[in-house]
Amino acid sequence: MIYKLLSTAEWNAALAAGTFTGTAFDHESGFIHLSGPDQVVETARHHFAGVTGLTLLTVDPDRLGATLRWEPSRGGQLFPHVYGPLPVTAVVTAQALAADVPAAEAVAGLLG
Repeated sequence: MIYKLLSTAEWNAALAAGTFTGTAFDHESGFIHLSGPDQVVETARHHFAGVTGLTLLTVDPDRLGATLRWEPSRGGQLFPHVYGPLPVTAVVTAQALAADVPAAEAVAGLLG
């Protein structure tokens, strides 16, 4: 599985539309940023410190087809990137993060 952190408002909009087209940062990059299971806690720590109102998506990479590419990013690690919209049907679970816990700790708690 791979993971996407986004605001709960962005996820609710994606549910209504049937697809997620990305955050402002994703649009600037030209692809949707996701994280592998060994990367998502650090992504939360690095990009979402102090942010509340977040949802963690668990995405089945097999449902993304050719839009999914693993490319070098932070520290040379290969990260999953989606070129095109992320269909909500590729999302296995969507879990809201507790607002009173730092995002990295909340993600670590959800992933066990």
